[in-house]
Amino acid sequence: MSFFRHLFGNSNKEDPNKITTHGAIQNLSDVEETLNKKQQYLESQIEIEKANALLNSKQGNKRAALMAMKRKKKHEKALIQIDGTLTTLEIQRETLQNASSTMEILQAMRQGANALEKANQHLNADDVETLKDKIAEELYIAEGIATAISTPPSGTSDLYNDADLERELNELAEQDTTDTYSLPNVPITNEVPSKSESVRKPEPLVSS
Repeated sequence: MSFFRHLFGNSNKEDPNKITTHGAIQNLSDVEETLNKKQQYLESQIEIEKANALLNSKQGNKRAALMAMKRKKKHEKALIQIDGTLTTLEIQRETLQNASSTMEILQAMRQGANALEKANQHLNADDVETLKDKIAEELYIAEGIATAISTPPSGTSDLYNDADLERELNELAEQDTTDTYSLPNVPITNEVPSKSESVRKPEPLVSS
């Protein structure tokens, strides 16, 4: 009786309206686990009754062998019912899981749509165009300021006239040449005597 109470629940204790999708999925998983254990128990009992029937048949105890076969058939019938129930529970659990995933996706999409709608309440096409014009205007002003800063003051360009600079350079070159030729010739006082003058060959001795 406790098995069926766990399987179908107690309607006096739980309000179906308060069960969440996650709670329902968890309940189905718990029932599946219980049925799987029951399935394993029945399979072991079927093997036991099968062995008892063969043993009693060999010993000539036909009545005991038939009783074992009846218990075996009863367990097999219960096992078939559990297999069908597990299939139904698995389908229902997977359906709930898919529905839960769909709900989460729709909820996320709804939140995104609400956020986008709220953001668009503060923006429109005219505002965007006005903002673009404002940015272009500020960039134009900034470019004008940069150009003004990098341009030399008026009148300073004459200081760097290439023709004047070249003429001044030629004058400096001519002046340098003139200074070089106008230097006086200074006699060299510390001359180093040549080898021919400083080293004289000894005169040969004349024998008498």
